[in-house]
Amino acid sequence: MAAKGFAKFIIVLTTVTAAVMELIDTSIVNVALSDMAGSLGVSIEDISWVITSYAIANVIIIPLTGFLAEYFGRKRYYLASMIIFTLASYMCGESSSLMEIIIWRFVQGIGGGALLSTSQAILFDAFEPKDRPIASGLFGMGLVLGPTLGPTLGGYLIEHTSWPMIFMINVPIGVIATMLTYTFIEKKPNEGKNKKNIHIDYNGILLLAAGIGCLQFVLERGESEDWFSSDVIKVTAVVAVVALIGFIIYELRIKNPAVNLRVLGNRNLAFTTIFTFVVGLGLFTSVFVYPVLAQRVLGYTAYETGVALLPPTLIGVLMMPIIGKSMAKGVPAIPFVVVGLLLFAAYSWTTALLSPDVGKWAFFFPLALRAFGISMVQLPLINQAVAGLQPKDYPAGIALNNMIRQLGGAFGIALANNYIAHRYAQHRTDLVANVADGAPLFTERTNSIAQGLIGKTGADIQSATHTAHAMISGMIDKQAYYLSYLDTFRLIALFFVIVIPLVVFLKSKKKSAEEEAAAAAAISEAH
Repeated sequence: MAAKGFAKFIIVLTTVTAAVMELIDTSIVNVALSDMAGSLGVSIEDISWVITSYAIANVIIIPLTGFLAEYFGRKRYYLASMIIFTLASYMCGESSSLMEIIIWRFVQGIGGGALLSTSQAILFDAFEPKDRPIASGLFGMGLVLGPTLGPTLGGYLIEHTSWPMIFMINVPIGVIATMLTYTFIEKKPNEGKNKKNIHIDYNGILLLAAGIGCLQFVLERGESEDWFSSDVIKVTAVVAVVALIGFIIYELRIKNPAVNLRVLGNRNLAFTTIFTFVVGLGLFTSVFVYPVLAQRVLGYTAYETGVALLPPTLIGVLMMPIIGKSMAKGVPAIPFVVVGLLLFAAYSWTTALLSPDVGKWAFFFPLALRAFGISMVQLPLINQAVAGLQPKDYPAGIALNNMIRQLGGAFGIALANNYIAHRYAQHRTDLVANVADGAPLFTERTNSIAQGLIGKTGADIQSATHTAHAMISGMIDKQAYYLSYLDTFRLIALFFVIVIPLVVFLKSKKKSAEEEAAAAAAISEAH
């Protein structure tokens, strides 16, 4: 039953805040990676596990939220998830080792996955069916704003406090949201009372967790472990393959699977998940790579990095309700998807053309393209996920689509880490070849720097030359990293361009009023 008056306002405020808080935590650590790596004594590549562990937990829990909410009762499950998220946030801030923070980030992701999925279900129930496009628009704005607001907020906190505060800030918000949820959000009729009729697919859950976890480990650690020359990589790769194949076979054979893979027999949903995977890859990877590029190479502070992301993102936020209203009036989703993919590809490619000495606002136009691209594919892909499905299959289709988006993000970050490491080594080798002892330009630059140091510090020629060599080595490192980041943006653009022709396999079906209502309910239950 739809809420009224002040209760409705509180429900909107609580659910949107909880969802945005969860989305912020997918990206808030991105601008803090350098500080966290230095504090914990690890590399940037190692600390990226803090991002990946959160994404893996989301991938595992999102397709299970519908079942868990039904089993425990939606309000009880929502409250428990909020408490888990808040407690894990506190423990992340208190962590003093890499392994400790990775574990707590995983726990945080388990709680956070429910905040995202269940928040929209509760939000939709607060509105009458005819007003649910408004709820969809509100939630869609959060989907766009959350991941990009993270670096801005994180940058401000890093500049004025320290990295643990990016987690501690969740604590007071989580406590207030928990109190408001307990007070104002009502239980659904009979929720949590049908446990005896609900089958728990323990085997499917374990196979999914083992398969995704081991696959992500292989992707993350493969480069540093020299791939299959490492016994650990060999074992985890075998476990990933066996578990994922076993998961697919098992889920297709049982009556009540944890993840209903049978819906992928629908061609439209099968191809929609491909687009969703690529969009997740682009969204999460771009929000990971750009902050590291801006800080490691361009010399931006954490706050400057976040601020650069915010203004163009607000453009995308404003676009969401416009797109939602257009689709409600009958504009098909497919043109939005095509234009959005092209804009995201254009963002990646134009970013790859920028030189390392550009001003801070040079990224505004590419980032604006990214914001437009994201806003134009988010809601249309949700719509396409259920186009052609039977109403009874809507929840399974949407839940699976959401899982694929998170999986694309986790895969993208791992891919970016490996690709950057590979391209950095290649670019550094190429650059070093041009600075061998005796090379005229190298000798000239060394002498110029050394003479400057002697003039400023009074150093002797030997120490000045040694310092000059170290400075040139640092310049080479910086240039090699910059070129590797540009290569990564080109790779992202390539993914988007490659999938565009697949739109011919999508179909746009005009739904009846009954189907629209069923789709809205399905999004409420599964998203």
